Amino acid sequence: MRVLMLSKACVVGAYQRKLEEIASLGVQLTVVVPPEWRDERGVQTLERAHMNGYALIETPILVNGNFHLHFYPRFAELVARWKPDLVHIDEEPYNLATWLALRSAKQHGAKALFFSWQNLHRRYPPPFNWIERSVLGRADAAIVGNADSEAVWRAKGYRGPVRVIPQFGVDPELFKPTSGRDSDGVTGGEVTSPRHPVTSSPHPFTVGYAGRLVPEKGVEILLLAAAQAPEVQVRILGSGPEHRLLEHLIAQYGLRERAVIERPLPSTAMPEFYSRLDCLVLPSRTRPNWKEQFGRVLVEAMACGVPVVGALCGEIPNVIGEAGLTFPEEDIETLAAHLRLLQRNAERRAQLSAAGRARVLARYTQRRIAEQTVDMYRFVMGQNAD
Repeated sequence: MRVLMLSKACVVGAYQRKLEEIASLGVQLTVVVPPEWRDERGVQTLERAHMNGYALIETPILVNGNFHLHFYPRFAELVARWKPDLVHIDEEPYNLATWLALRSAKQHGAKALFFSWQNLHRRYPPPFNWIERSVLGRADAAIVGNADSEAVWRAKGYRGPVRVIPQFGVDPELFKPTSGRDSDGVTGGEVTSPRHPVTSSPHPFTVGYAGRLVPEKGVEILLLAAAQAPEVQVRILGSGPEHRLLEHLIAQYGLRERAVIERPLPSTAMPEFYSRLDCLVLPSRTRPNWKEQFGRVLVEAMACGVPVVGALCGEIPNVIGEAGLTFPEEDIETLAAHLRLLQRNAERRAQLSAAGRARVLARYTQRRIAEQTVDMYRFVMGQNAD
């Protein structure tokens, strides 16, 4: 089976491990990516980290940074050259790039599917509602990243096959507990933190956040909770328009000795960041035009044996399950209580560390995601899934 995938997300090196896994399952895979993608965090340049078994083609992108209007002017040429059986469009159905890619696929007799994270029932103005209607009517299948997304597209009239599969998993060999720390958080029979045995000299209990610095991610909620947990240190890794506001809050609440904002790291360097944490927090909050669609940092941290705490926003509680702690959106007091509990209770940290790692191995590895994706390919092409 020849599959041509179009994916700006695959400029991220860590995500490319899924592509290797798809190729290892008997798919002749070619992946088309732009040289970079721009958003409110800045510019994500193409990383080439996992390149075995498939072809990665860099192609120009126009209107870069515009989520709805970007497109790839040479993609039709690539479809004509590679003659795929199936085109996997790793884009939302209301985007221009999706409509153009699907048109190219159909012109050359290929099947086509799209991917969506959209978990809110939103109405778009022309021409995006026309694009959406056309894609929903012509796509052969859809992969969605969460259950709410399937409900959205069914409500909008999509009648084709849908499967709920996260866009990417994690590589458990890259994202894993640090040396000297087993997946259950125990070394030599003693409960440990990500950095030192509890029996060693005291070290600051460190809570982390990684992601965009934007209002919907609620990073200031973490800072306000840390102000109520005096022994907690905070490391914020990211960039975005809220950076200056967060620096102001750090100063206002006397957190300069306990909180720091750091620049984003390459995806392959994230395991080192997680290794320095005792806990990761994702304090997202729902907005009229957004709610958390997955929370990839949660599964990365869980794979590294780091306990996670997440707001009850969108898909977060479904990702965490029983393997972490949750709190109502914007509930600073409950989040602060969770941080104090984890800081004081090494046994609870070890329990969550083991549960998180086990949940990732069962549900969220790149291999598992690849297997489900290839099963969908085979279904679309009329083959029996293994």
